[in-house]
Amino acid sequence: MSEAPEQQLVETADFDAFFAEQIPDRPRAALTLYARDYVLPDSLPLLFTLQMERVQHSSDPDDVRRMLATLFGDGTLDEWAQRGMTDRQLGVVLIYSAANIRKPGSLSMQRAAELHDQGEAGKTGKAPANRAERRAKTKKKGKTGERSGARS
Repeated sequence: MSEAPEQQLVETADFDAFFAEQIPDRPRAALTLYARDYVLPDSLPLLFTLQMERVQHSSDPDDVRRMLATLFGDGTLDEWAQRGMTDRQLGVVLIYSAANIRKPGSLSMQRAAELHDQGEAGKTGKAPANRAERRAKTKKKGKTGERSGARS
């Protein structure tokens, strides 16, 4: 009987060292909310991404708590809710945060609000009027629905 040849091990791939070298060397975005400063992570945590998917199909507040904790710390949902945060405000903060984690400074708060409102309008089938659209609508009403006051 012959002995089995001894197997040689290939060098172990060290992902800990590799990922440590991959950390982006760029500024991280920060935000202030309810007089508290938050520094966003340099990339979206996997747990946040997974929880975001789950939250879309869940009505369990614990799912939202876990998702927010990955970015802002434990107790965030309860603190923000106690301070009167609305669901729209939460949506705007999440859109702003996700974009600025990926690329700090890439999205303003105003644009995050517009994106949120557009997303909500898509759910209801009705687009919200922006300021320019509201002004144009008002001018049209003034021309067709009101008299100028001049005598004819």
